[in-house]
Amino acid sequence: MKAALFVKPGEMTTTEVDKPVLEKPTDAVIKVLRACVCGSDLWWYRGISKRNPNSLAGHEAIGIVDEVGSDLKNIKKGDFVIVPFTHGCGHCAACLAGFDGDCLNAQPGGNGYQAEYVRYENADWGLVKIPGKPADYSDEMLNNFLALADVMATGYHAAASAEVKEGDTTVVFGDGAVGLAGVLSAKLRGAKRIIAMSRHEDRQKLAKEFGATDIIPERGDEAVEKVMELTDGNGADSILECVGTEQSVDTAVKVGRPGAIVGRVGVPQKAEMNTNNLFWKNIGLRGGIASVITDDRNVLLDAVLSGKIEPGKVFTKRFDLGHIEDAYDAMDKRTAIKSLLIIADK
Repeated sequence: MKAALFVKPGEMTTTEVDKPVLEKPTDAVIKVLRACVCGSDLWWYRGISKRNPNSLAGHEAIGIVDEVGSDLKNIKKGDFVIVPFTHGCGHCAACLAGFDGDCLNAQPGGNGYQAEYVRYENADWGLVKIPGKPADYSDEMLNNFLALADVMATGYHAAASAEVKEGDTTVVFGDGAVGLAGVLSAKLRGAKRIIAMSRHEDRQKLAKEFGATDIIPERGDEAVEKVMELTDGNGADSILECVGTEQSVDTAVKVGRPGAIVGRVGVPQKAEMNTNNLFWKNIGLRGGIASVITDDRNVLLDAVLSGKIEPGKVFTKRFDLGHIEDAYDAMDKRTAIKSLLIIADK
């Protein structure tokens, strides 16, 4: 089968590898229809973090179940499914508490999702079934489903961690696909005012379409001043931190009103942070790896099916697997908000 291969920083290619096979009775093998490039993939593509050379890539997909392990009862061959990057078992303490991103029994499958087939562990609970078959849905709806494999669920996790509620003033840090999904999530949860921190016109436009009421391009102390101006000096009720840089986290804490909560999903780029600012303003900080399976099942799949949200709009360029380098390059150079990969037809 064809699969995307990370060669070295700045270089992706398409290669031929063996189709994955069932290795455990809890596995499923999925024929991938659509996959995509994640902002976190750029870390190792740019050489910021390390990844083994000549390794398969990708962790977001939708597809059709091709083979099922003997222990599977809920998932059947032919099911149309979201393939989350989390591999929750459904019965450990983390999964039962709604934190499947931290599943205590997670054992991710062996190959990347940017491929014609993928093996998925803990498939019976971890895969999220979509009603019907791919041919029942429009191109736009298929993209919406794909967004639920990671990016939309991660943005929602930021909003849920920040406890965004009806009537909130919410600030969203990050205008990548996750930050934009955070804007959409804040709107979905009832925020009245949504302030998006963005410097890029195309992303500002989509942020407004997703529900942003205000745009602030400034950073650091200037950004804090702008937020305080917009909130009459009070600060925000809830803050979504979808970047992970030291400056972003620091600014997120500073724009909160006393008692606000920062929902953090930006992967930390520095191990240390000054927590004293949290103390002096009673600011809460929580978040981490998204609960993709839990939130897809409880909230997000229904929101897509009912037309409340259209997260697939973050895919602004599309590629086939043979042009994987172009897909990464578009993300790297910010000519695409998120690159879509069309792996197979409906």
